[in-house]
Amino acid sequence: MTAPATPPLESDAQLAARFACEAMQYYPVLLRSARRLTHCDADAEDLVQDTLMHAYMGFRRFEAGTNLRAWLFRILHNRWISAYRRKQRRPNELTVDEITDSDMAGSAIHSSNAGRSAEEEALDVLPDRQIREALSALPEGFRQVVFYADVQGYTYAETASLMGIPMGTVMSRISRSRERLRTSLGATEPDAA
Repeated sequence: MTAPATPPLESDAQLAARFACEAMQYYPVLLRSARRLTHCDADAEDLVQDTLMHAYMGFRRFEAGTNLRAWLFRILHNRWISAYRRKQRRPNELTVDEITDSDMAGSAIHSSNAGRSAEEEALDVLPDRQIREALSALPEGFRQVVFYADVQGYTYAETASLMGIPMGTVMSRISRSRERLRTSLGATEPDAA
């Protein structure tokens, strides 16, 4: 008995033509189903495109004579589930332009886990004299930035405008000032009262 002859592999062009002929006829039906799943035309089109791309990648392994429509719908459904799970694991995204300092402060106030920062708690323990000495030890530009941003409560943009310097400089100086203050205040022992 001789082994059955294996069919010759088709070229990429032949595969693309066969896929276009056999699978693309289901595009409108796949799109309707995707709209029901996503509730959005743009997301439905993306889902169908993703489905067809994955179907094309596996089309060589698809057995001719089996239910192509059911196979495409299974891919569509699996891709939708994967995208939904990926979206659930991903945190909500907002552009930075949409968030203001008052939004951040408001959400921190109303947040159930909005505890005080370690710096705030440390400042409660230290006497005012030590804080004044640590602040006066800072260079003038650093001291002004800390005064406007941390003491007066101005935003970085407002501080930059008040001082006539770029906002990046304000952010850099704030960071370095806070590090210096942590170091100088951390090295001193709170006075025993």
